[in-house]
Amino acid sequence: MAQQICDVVEQYVKLVGSGPTEDIVNLYAADATVEDPIGTEPKRGHAAIREFYEVIANLDRETELRAETVRIAGNHAAFMFTLVTKFGDQRFTLSPIDVMEFDDEGKIISMRAYWSQDDMSSESA
Repeated sequence: MAQQICDVVEQYVKLVGSGPTEDIVNLYAADATVEDPIGTEPKRGHAAIREFYEVIANLDRETELRAETVRIAGNHAAFMFTLVTKFGDQRFTLSPIDVMEFDDEGKIISMRAYWSQDDMSSESA
């Protein structure tokens, strides 16, 4: 199961960086929740999760998994990655810590992202 979870984490980060929204949504179980950032109202189910990720779908973006941060324990994973988005002449960088729980089929049933506005930096592109 650990290898399957690791594969999903890698796929997730890759898709957030360049993939279509539907492929990200398909990593989640049908009744999964996303709380991003932590403390916001959780989004539940594929429709709400799709709407959440659709916000970045048309942005110029890239990601990098910080592989040395990946920790897997049972059906849980925690990891850090870097997301860079470009909007106009601005470049925004964020490195959240994501914590995920997985079901027995390797689908994400819960994702909580730990970050705040203080963790986001911007610069002219």
